[in-house]
Amino acid sequence: MSRRGDMRIGELAAQAGISTDTVRYYEKVGLVTGRRLPNGYRDFPAEAVAWLHYVRTAQALGFSLAEISRNCAKLRAAPDTATALSALFQEKIAVIDARMVQLAALRADLAARVGTGCPLRTAGQAPEPTPRM
Repeated sequence: MSRRGDMRIGELAAQAGISTDTVRYYEKVGLVTGRRLPNGYRDFPAEAVAWLHYVRTAQALGFSLAEISRNCAKLRAAPDTATALSALFQEKIAVIDARMVQLAALRADLAARVGTGCPLRTAGQAPEPTPRM
């Protein structure tokens, strides 16, 4: 372990339950920040473990890395993190609900085309005339 309770990338990855490649990627996209030592090694603060657990949980809840990155600043600036998280969850639920409506319409459209043999017409429609050249 390094000075000040910092840890090297391998230790961080092990404690967070992810690969070192994932930590490197998260660092590349700005989700986690380490400092470079003179020997080229990366050192990460101990708090990075909890943050990486949060990132993984947020991903499991359907948040993209871009959303997590965007929301990070909101959460850190919020006077009440629980309230801020609840607001983010409500926003995500609204996005999911809208997507479910879109998917239901797409499903209905596909179901209407089953058995037609042509993607351009729905069931019950007369066949399209073949274009002549």
